[in-house]
Amino acid sequence: MILKRFIIAFFAIFIIGISSDLKGQRGVEEEPPLTRILFVFDASQSMYARWQNEMRITIARNLLTELLDSLEHIDNLELALRVYGHQKRFPPQDCDDTRLEVPFAPGNASRIRHRLRTITPKGTTPIAMSLEAARHDFPQCDNCRNIIILITDGIEECGGDPCAASRALQKDGIVLRPFVIGIGRDFRADFECVGQYFDATSEFEFRESLRVVISQALETTTSQVNLLDESGNPTETNVPITFYDNMSGKILKNIIHTINAKGNPDTLYYFDPLVTYDMVVHTIPPVTVEGIEIHAGTHNIIGADTPQGSLSLAVGGRTPMNYYTIVRKAGETETLHVQKFSEVIKYLIGEYDLEILSMPRLIVENVEIKQNHNTKVEIPGPGIAVIRLPAPGYAKLFKEKGNELTEIYSFREGVLNETLYLLPGSYRVVYRSRASTSTVFSIERRFNVDTGSTTTVTFN
Repeated sequence: MILKRFIIAFFAIFIIGISSDLKGQRGVEEEPPLTRILFVFDASQSMYARWQNEMRITIARNLLTELLDSLEHIDNLELALRVYGHQKRFPPQDCDDTRLEVPFAPGNASRIRHRLRTITPKGTTPIAMSLEAARHDFPQCDNCRNIIILITDGIEECGGDPCAASRALQKDGIVLRPFVIGIGRDFRADFECVGQYFDATSEFEFRESLRVVISQALETTTSQVNLLDESGNPTETNVPITFYDNMSGKILKNIIHTINAKGNPDTLYYFDPLVTYDMVVHTIPPVTVEGIEIHAGTHNIIGADTPQGSLSLAVGGRTPMNYYTIVRKAGETETLHVQKFSEVIKYLIGEYDLEILSMPRLIVENVEIKQNHNTKVEIPGPGIAVIRLPAPGYAKLFKEKGNELTEIYSFREGVLNETLYLLPGSYRVVYRSRASTSTVFSIERRFNVDTGSTTTVTFN
């Protein structure tokens, strides 16, 4: 009796401390999630086997009951109990023998304790079926952490695939990675694919496994994201970051990275040790870090190489122009960003190709972006070409370079006067009146454009 009181007091002090940490650290920043723990309990016939000084069912029931005593007054926590192998005797084998005995509800630890006392082991071990059925044990919730703790003294006996059932639950975002406690002997090879496995070959190890599982399920943790510059220092910041569940692909959190008042990357309190994360840092181009493991009870450092410099664009001369520029990685065709000349934009260090949407389009290749440096690209200012057609017809404008003509503009039918802002260079207009029915009436005009000047082109 004294030992039981000591165990209950230990669990209570341990878990109340965890709960207090969660409250203190999260403060008023955001509502903490509701943690929901579903115990999936083995009551198959083999639980009658002797285990040290008692039957397995007796030890498992007593230790789980003690744990429930310590969890009873934890905030933001709900419990439920699913049991398998307890409704139909073996033989014959009944692989549908699984049932949610106590559903989730606030303050239902006493109901679970009572149900545990009345369970009699009878049947087989349908673990995969129990995990598949557990999908429906968690009511819809927008801010919940759903956890399964499977307690078993044997492996799947009904031909199901517990590993596939567990993966499906995680991929669909129903539960976080389950915990599995194996009683009596080591089932690690069978259950490591189901979840985090704990080997309880003795009563002491079972008690310790329960303690560790609950600590990992409820214990707070802290993290920080280091956005590293070229020297490996965490100086980059003010960048949006998206965190995904690696298993389900679900978006879990969006933040803007921040350097705090002490000059360090800000501490984050909402990472879950039971989730494997993928992170996308929305630099240009974005940086992805996959398979991030968070360790409970310690401060986690998440790093990403994001050295950046900036690019600014300018137009020479006195004519104000706000061109758009397509930015690509050097030698590649994918558009990374569209930048206006009025903007200063950060990019990861490296070389980029620019396609400036002037007339004609201007290609600037291998522009180098350096760490903490602004690279300025200036293009010549445009001149103005006023083109007057004598009658409605068909006309195109070409840029002339040596013996090569590149079409840059198609005149609108029915419009007799066009005013175009053109980069300096040599041009030709080829025109034919709509009323003309012979190619001999085609006319061309050559002209030059200089920065800041106006050129009038007529077909008199």
